[in-house]
Amino acid sequence: MTEPSLIRALVETTCDNVERVIVGKRHEVELVLVALLCRGHVLIEDVPGVGKTVLTKTIARSIGSSFKRIQFTPDLLPSDVTGVNVYNQQRGTFEFRPGPIVAQMVLADEINRATPKTQSALLEAMEEAQVTVDGVTHELPHPFIVLATENPIDYEGTFPLPEAQLDRFLIRISIGYPGRAGELEMLDRQHLGHPLDGLGQVIAVEDLVAAQEAVKSVHVSMPVREYIVSLVEATRRHDDIFLGASPRGSLALFNASRAWAAIGGREFVVPDDVKALAEPTLAHRIIVNPAARMRGIDSRVLVRDLLRGVPVPGAQPVGFAGARERLAVGT
Repeated sequence: MTEPSLIRALVETTCDNVERVIVGKRHEVELVLVALLCRGHVLIEDVPGVGKTVLTKTIARSIGSSFKRIQFTPDLLPSDVTGVNVYNQQRGTFEFRPGPIVAQMVLADEINRATPKTQSALLEAMEEAQVTVDGVTHELPHPFIVLATENPIDYEGTFPLPEAQLDRFLIRISIGYPGRAGELEMLDRQHLGHPLDGLGQVIAVEDLVAAQEAVKSVHVSMPVREYIVSLVEATRRHDDIFLGASPRGSLALFNASRAWAAIGGREFVVPDDVKALAEPTLAHRIIVNPAARMRGIDSRVLVRDLLRGVPVPGAQPVGFAGARERLAVGT
């Protein structure tokens, strides 16, 4: 099997296992796995009760990685996240006691309920996979992934994530409500117990690391690269956008498109891969003008608008094909 075929098999195996718990949300699960394949972090933004926390637990259990959960609250301190140095009287030295951030997969639950000072404790960890305590740097396990959740409705007692932290999330997704059939199936599955209790590991962490390396071999042609840059540049010129996506957004869309192509079993990226990942990778990096917000326009709508306006490589203008056929018959 080719490397993309192996990646596709790994993702399908993981998705099938996750769907034993999360009903009818395969696309959202695939987006989370895209981030894992890119060594990126995920922000899950949705209302309470739709399965944000359960989704992260299910994926961690399916992969078999070390897992820690941090419940963010207003009184949480940075040292509660990163860890502290404790004096050992017997040895006469300080010893580092790692915090919950030291794990391969970390659930930052309700991340926007912590103060900005505590939120900033994640910046170094998410960007460089390390934490610095009292001037000493400690490496984090490999791979290191942060899955953060937040409630976009209840803003009382919350602290909005700063742009610098939002930019460090590769992908932002919303799970949404299940359909009627899915909700009925959920009731049936949890009649006697939660399906997460009996969920087992289906892939090893080593398989995930190998897949992360394999994604790097997916080819991205120059026209597709130019399309990615054109989309990101368009976010910086739109009249309704105060601040467009950063160069980190270009890299996020580039890497996510490669992972999406591999999940599709292909060794190369096509424009449709870029279009499929543009909204999850770019929308949270955009700041909408106040006037546009007053009109009910959000960043997701603007990204869709840009996808309609930026020319797709290889596409031909409307009416071009018909004109070419008329020339061929001499009319």
